[in-house]
This record gives sequence, C-alpha cells and structure tokens, in this order.
Amino acid sequence: MAYILNIETSTTNCSVSLSFEGETLVLKEDYDNNYSHAERLHVYIDEVLKQAKIKPSQLDAIAVSKGPGSYTGLRIGVSAAKGLCFALGKPLIAISTLEALAHQVKTDEGIIIPMLDARRLEVYSAVFDSSYIRLRETQAQVLNEDSFKAFLDEGKVTFIGNGVAKTKELIIHNNAVFIDGKLPSADQMSQLAYNKYKKNDIEDVAYFEPYYLKDFIALKSKA
Repeated sequence: MAYILNIETSTTNCSVSLSFEGETLVLKEDYDNNYSHAERLHVYIDEVLKQAKIKPSQLDAIAVSKGPGSYTGLRIGVSAAKGLCFALGKPLIAISTLEALAHQVKTDEGIIIPMLDARRLEVYSAVFDSSYIRLRETQAQVLNEDSFKAFLDEGKVTFIGNGVAKTKELIIHNNAVFIDGKLPSADQMSQLAYNKYKKNDIEDVAYFEPYYLKDFIALKSKA
C-alpha cells in the first residue's frame, strides 16, 4: 500500500495528484497561461487530500517533477515537496518532467519527443520510444529546419508539449505528428512515482535541487 502526493509545477500548469499504488485517485490542476503556483499549490494539496479523505500523516511519499522547466515554478514545487517531507518525515521522489510528459502519448509505433518551450527558438527535449524507453537524454537545443531529421527519416515522430507551437512552424515532414496544447501533469507522475517508491529510489531531501538544465538568467528591468 502506498499513498503518494504528486506535485508538478514546471510550467504554467499548477498540478497536484494523490495516487494509490500508481493509480491517480484525485487530480487538481490549473491549465492557465499564467503562473499561479504561489497562490494555488498549497490550496490544491489541501483539496486533493480532503477529497480523498487522506490525512497528511497517511502519505507514504511525496513526488515532485524535477525539471527541466520554469526556474521559479520548479523552485516553488520542490520547496513545497521538501517542506512536506521534512514536516511529515516522508521520502522524496523526483520524476523527470519530460518523461512524465511523454506518457501522455499512447502510440504503438515510432518515437515520442516531449518538449518544453525555452527562450526564443530553444526547447528542452528528450527522446523516447513507444514503450517510453529513453533513447536520448534531455537537451537544450536551438531549433532549425533539420532538427530531429534523423529520427523523422526513420519513421513516425510524435511531438508533445508547449514547445510544439514553434516546432511545427519550422519542421515540415510527413512523419511528424504534433500534439499541441499539452503541459506536464501530476496525473502521469502517479505510476512513475510508484515504480520508484517500490525500488526505494528516493532523494536526499536536504540536498535535492531541481534539474534546471541551464543557469537562471535574470533580465534587467526596463525601468
């Protein structure tokens, strides 16, 4: 038996789920275009626990989406997860944001490329086969017309995530399938977190940091 609280804040979607043995029991999220994590995350955590009639002390672990993604979003999610782990004495599980995003795609052929929007023509992406086995590690890359050409020339490639909008403007290929308007969700974290929980694949709460992939760059005010 394992109740796991899953937290996803890597993009504008503030998402929280409560799962039992890998199955999502309650999901609360805000598919908005604005970041609302600071205001809504703890409210959502409280709501999913109440809806499931589970006390915080009954949780067996806390899982958090580790990145890549928004610097501020990731910090809010990880800070909340670590705070709960410290307060409740529960283990912390870190889930790859792009791996969870890839699990939104159900296909029997080709490969899956989850991608998150970065600056300008840049995206964070990884490559998985149809069984979600990782074929290429996460990278930050600048897009052009030949991006992912080697994969596209071999067969069907399904792109998913908020990096799709600018990708489909550049890449024209018969094997390309674009799933637009999708963001990482705590729903897909449920099974991934449970798999890690069973293997005791947990993080050191004191030292764990989000996977930013790139250093944070503060923009100067125009004022």
